[in-house]
Amino acid sequence: MKFNPALAALSLGSFTIGLTEFAPMGLLPVLARDLQVPIPAAGLVVTAYAFGVMIFAPIVTLAGGRLARNRLLILLALILAAGNLLAAAAPGYALLLCARVLTALCQGSFFGVGALVAAALVTPGRQAGAVAAVFMGLTVANIAGVPAMTALGEAAGWRIPFLLLAGLGLVTPLALLRVLPHLPAPAGSNVRAKLRVLLRRPVLGALGLTVLTSTGQFTVFTYVAPMLQHGLGASTGFVTLALIVVGLGMAAGNHLGGIAADRSLRGTLIVTLMALILLLGGLSACLAVPGAVLGLLFVWGGLCFALVPTMQMRVMAAAAEAPSLASSVNIGAFNLGNGLGAVVGAAVLNAGGSYPAIPLASAVVFAVPLAIVLLKGRRGRAAVQA
Repeated sequence: MKFNPALAALSLGSFTIGLTEFAPMGLLPVLARDLQVPIPAAGLVVTAYAFGVMIFAPIVTLAGGRLARNRLLILLALILAAGNLLAAAAPGYALLLCARVLTALCQGSFFGVGALVAAALVTPGRQAGAVAAVFMGLTVANIAGVPAMTALGEAAGWRIPFLLLAGLGLVTPLALLRVLPHLPAPAGSNVRAKLRVLLRRPVLGALGLTVLTSTGQFTVFTYVAPMLQHGLGASTGFVTLALIVVGLGMAAGNHLGGIAADRSLRGTLIVTLMALILLLGGLSACLAVPGAVLGLLFVWGGLCFALVPTMQMRVMAAAAEAPSLASSVNIGAFNLGNGLGAVVGAAVLNAGGSYPAIPLASAVVFAVPLAIVLLKGRRGRAAVQA
């Protein structure tokens, strides 16, 4: 795909949002020490953001339905900057949670509208690739940004990374203003009609799969830093290296997942879920072997992000009459899974489970959407034969 400035600007926005979402995962030990809370409580910083995205995604998308798409995206980027600035200045745990909820206002609508805009900017047959290009900012955030934020947080405290995020949040709207074309709001803004589309069984089913796959991913990702520190005895340097490896895997998986999804959404989903279940069993067994852990985390990151364009395109296809709302709600579904994954991991630890049990719990979660997809395919074949 040729370089597209508009896609690049959208990817910059996703990079900033990706850092906002994922950086606290690498900062959990620092946050826990400084705020004097246990690791599971610090994990609620991730959960508060995730649930905020889930709640606000449809509300903000509907409220901004009459705004030009480019203006809405710029406004959302400014809200992101304000929330990160408040997080950096938060005097305690409670206000930090509130700041995370504020930043969550922007993500669902930004990715939802941004994915729709990206798909409209390219020719048919390349739409999943365009969506993947937007989400590439997330993978770049994980390759370079999150490890850098983790190291910076260890060296200078967790507030400095949030200040940098606020600064990036101001660069993003400037880039969008410069290169994004004027995109008027779509005609026909009947809220009831859009909500009816959202409540259709195929749309709800696609959203449910997004929740389940995201829950499986974030059961591990939320606790990757303490999992490596306690399960492997890893140093801060090793954790930073591991996060870089995960990010590299995510970049490869996001790109290849977009290509595969343009060929077969269902096939990509089935193969990826099967591979994840097998890999997570291996990760649990090899958590004490540094080299094996790095290799498995690379593949794990790739498989997880191969699902991102796949799930986004499934929802957009199922809700063709209201793609903007459905796309935004799918981001909310992704973040509901993000929060639920943090809850699942915390439940494993609070029940007395060891860190190697976390990948096994994730594998069990991934088995649920795999079973659903396979069962649905079997029923479809039976209906055709009948």
